[in-house]
Amino acid sequence: MILTGPAITSRVKDGDIRIDPFDVQLAQPNSYDFHLGDQIGFYTSHVLDCARDNPFEQHPIHTGGFELQPDRIYLACTRERIGSDHVVPIIRARSSIARLGLFVHVTADLIDLGSFGQLTLQLHAVQPVRIYPGIRIGQVTFWEATGERVLYDGKYQHSHGPQPSKAYLDFEAR
Repeated sequence: MILTGPAITSRVKDGDIRIDPFDVQLAQPNSYDFHLGDQIGFYTSHVLDCARDNPFEQHPIHTGGFELQPDRIYLACTRERIGSDHVVPIIRARSSIARLGLFVHVTADLIDLGSFGQLTLQLHAVQPVRIYPGIRIGQVTFWEATGERVLYDGKYQHSHGPQPSKAYLDFEAR
């Protein structure tokens, strides 16, 4: 069951949902809008390897914007720190951003129960698109969880800034 905007606001006030900073004006009918942070990163190798720590550069997004190019994945973060131990956050692009041909999450839209931090966005543009720090780029919905809750305590917990893949740690754990 999806939470409505007023329910999201109420659950933030109760502490069941954490959004920092929180602005009640960003609550929508059944979601909460979030902003693009001020950092962006990308891999510098043409071929990426799941079993290796791939070279990654991180740069500020200046007020004049940053032009995303097709055929490249960019990692950015939300301005807000978002999470919950009680309801499941799912992120997606705002429709106004999607209409520009910008994919905001590509595949990893589910945020685990117990995860909290700045969310890493996987940005992919179908044609060149200029983005700016602080734009309302996406929205998060919250879904009631049923069953026993097991909270996330993984490698991306308390993320700050865009986080490159740490899939190589899964290989090291074997």
